Amino acid sequence: MSSGSTSASTAGGAATAADATTSSSFWRNNSRSIPGRPTTVTNRMGSGRTIGSTSSGASSSFQDYQDSVSDAWDLGDDEFCIISGVMDTRISKRASQTAALNVIKTHKSGNGAGKLQNSSRSDPLESNATLARSESVRLEHQQGEDVASHGTPPVSNENLDVQQQHQRSQTNDGTVYVNDQRLRQRFHAYPGRPQLLKLSSNVASKDVECESKYEKFSNILEAPLLNLLALKELSWSGVPRKMRAVTWRLLSGYLPTSLERRQTVLERKRVDYRKLVQQYFDADCRDESQQDTYRQIHIDVPRMNPHVALFQQKLVQEMFERILFIWAIRHPASGYVQGINDLVTPFFIVFLQEAVGADKDLEQCQLSDLSIEQRDIIESDSFWCLSKFLDCIQDNYIFAQLGIQAKVNQLKELIQRIDGSLHRHLQTHGVDYLQFSFRWMNNLLTRELPLYCTIRLWDTYLAESDGFAVFQLYVCAAFLLHWRDQLLQEKDFQGLMLLLQNLPTHNWMDSHIGVLVAEAFRLKFTYADAPKHLEAKS
Repeated sequence: MSSGSTSASTAGGAATAADATTSSSFWRNNSRSIPGRPTTVTNRMGSGRTIGSTSSGASSSFQDYQDSVSDAWDLGDDEFCIISGVMDTRISKRASQTAALNVIKTHKSGNGAGKLQNSSRSDPLESNATLARSESVRLEHQQGEDVASHGTPPVSNENLDVQQQHQRSQTNDGTVYVNDQRLRQRFHAYPGRPQLLKLSSNVASKDVECESKYEKFSNILEAPLLNLLALKELSWSGVPRKMRAVTWRLLSGYLPTSLERRQTVLERKRVDYRKLVQQYFDADCRDESQQDTYRQIHIDVPRMNPHVALFQQKLVQEMFERILFIWAIRHPASGYVQGINDLVTPFFIVFLQEAVGADKDLEQCQLSDLSIEQRDIIESDSFWCLSKFLDCIQDNYIFAQLGIQAKVNQLKELIQRIDGSLHRHLQTHGVDYLQFSFRWMNNLLTRELPLYCTIRLWDTYLAESDGFAVFQLYVCAAFLLHWRDQLLQEKDFQGLMLLLQNLPTHNWMDSHIGVLVAEAFRLKFTYADAPKHLEAKS
């Protein structure tokens, strides 16, 4: 289940729909209502009440939230929803102000707009810069109001013109600095989506710091018989970009430990994958269930990472469709579950980076520039590594996704023991762990983190000796505890959900993931062997 649309619509979900809708399940869409918006329900006495708003003296319940949010997979992400009837919708002033302030706070917590360099106080350009900053704040406030009423900040021609006027500031030495106001606006239009951001200098320097690891990795990888335990220990703290593709193949169990057998196995497995494509994907006839599977994949893939040009290329989408369809056919117990498409992305990026070169900018990469052989290698290796990677979490994707439900309950019990104050705060305001952590478990945090951070996190996941299924529980616990102070400052259900479903991680680097997995390891070491830590209190 994806909550991408829930996060986008909740940010602006202060409006009351004009027509009452009947209650539906949490992950099914009711097309008659505005997705993710609070609905008006008439009680037996004939009085109406608004679901999603918190009354004084009582907090919203999970059932209220479930009734008010009837989107998710069927309709897709809210950035593709055409919301009609906005003019007929009444907006709660208090709720809209809360949403606007939260959006403004999120904007201000980012890297910010461009800064003037070496400017003199007596320079008249300083006053222009002050006006530019004031205009930037005004635009942010205006965007916050737009988000409160429409769900996503609109990019109108007027706003773009104003931004362009204040987009450039000139320093004393003549340097023109262009701020990233429009880029930040574009980013915030897609809350909760995995970000393929251009690697900044900080990220590049992090990779330079890994130079000392190259020799260690080379010695392990070039040994006639691989020491898999040593490779896992070295990879746990991160894999250098140049070594990542071959290391992931080995950690996934896709390649054998014997050096002389690796090339032979690679060639055979790639041929096997092409045969699977011919047998299943290119088949002349499919049964009804296979047709339904393909239709769902065909709908999901184009709306995956809509703001990243790379994933909108036809060749890339066709590649994802083949990988997902064949995986679903070969795993009939679960079949295709929406959210698995996000799990293909890290493997695809790592093997694409290997094909084009470690220093190539993937945002500008055209898959048509690669040879057919290179594209086949990327596709087949992504398929086999995905299959190996998902083997230990198969129960996450069977009917009713029982594995995820169990992990959500475990996370709840774990947080209750680690931080009772935070647990009581969430419970008091009617926030159920299922509302935010289902996506964490289903998508393995790919929608909460920038893509390069997800790849760094998966270095550790793949290096976990007992599989990452258990460790991921503690990563989610550490991730939730990281935002403890901000969560405790929120005093209502709406504020908590806005934060939990739009966590400001867009500026995270590898160092943040290093701290996250270290804290997760500490929690696992402390609680994993405590026999009572996942049992309910008597």
